[in-house]
Amino acid sequence: MSNSLTIITQNKKMNAIIELIRKFANSDSSVLLIGETGVGKEIFTDYIYHTSKRASNPFVKIALSAMPPDLMASELFGHEQGSFTSANRLKKGLMEIADGGTLFLDDIDDIPLDIQAKLLRVLESGEILRVGGIKTISVNIRLISASKVDLKELVKKNLFRNDLYYRINVVPIEIPPLRERRDDIPLLINHFLKKFSPDKNIKVSPEALAILINHPWLGNVRELRNVIQRVSLFCSDEIKLSDLPPEFNKESPLIQIIKACSLCFSNDKFNFNQIVHCVESNLIREALKETNGNQSEAAKKLGLSLSTFRDKMRKYAKSFGCK
Repeated sequence: MSNSLTIITQNKKMNAIIELIRKFANSDSSVLLIGETGVGKEIFTDYIYHTSKRASNPFVKIALSAMPPDLMASELFGHEQGSFTSANRLKKGLMEIADGGTLFLDDIDDIPLDIQAKLLRVLESGEILRVGGIKTISVNIRLISASKVDLKELVKKNLFRNDLYYRINVVPIEIPPLRERRDDIPLLINHFLKKFSPDKNIKVSPEALAILINHPWLGNVRELRNVIQRVSLFCSDEIKLSDLPPEFNKESPLIQIIKACSLCFSNDKFNFNQIVHCVESNLIREALKETNGNQSEAAKKLGLSLSTFRDKMRKYAKSFGCK
């Protein structure tokens, strides 16, 4: 694997995924990555490719959502000269170009049903037929697919072929959204600051960091990257709360709680983990208060899964917290 390729994480779930990848990377099994937009599915694809035995062979990435449906067959399988009006020369398809290597189909949930049937045929036979062609061509590819939605739901609605689903879902990997791995946010912030402002030594104030950690991040890592890139352009030494975009500076309950944690932010002896413990324990306490102790509703209010919320409740059961 390339030493330059790393996944920035300290989260248990993410590290478990990385360990799983190391176990199957050298196989030729098809992989299905499931996760919200912006969670980093392409980064994981790169990691799988570079840790596999095919790392020196072709690596072809296809964004299916950006490909016009009427051109998809030609782009994937290629076409023969004269097979349609504008086919003035032979064109190799991306699956043929990926022969011997790895093919990444991003947003496979956007693939039309007629193309799904042709893709299934290729995966089962190991052969492609160019548009307008009469001779099959053997291909040997390792398929990695990515979906932003649960394909099982599309199967139920007859929008995705059941047989294709099981063919691509040999090794499913569900990548958690950023709001379920908030412990990665400080690492990612430092990574993006070094990437976008390598000549600056920018720090993040405790107040701003607490806000960034507890933001819902509906756009996941991609949204965080864009925010840090924007903020780093105008900061020279420290990112303060006032430097964050307007949506971060509203007088929300979160801001009020952080302001109430004056002890944390004024005490130089409090380290980062203590500050995070203080803020998160207060958030959990307030969420439970507002939902009359209903843990499911409190978890939804904070944008957490119920299991993550309960883990945090246990974690902070004896936490000091600010009163």
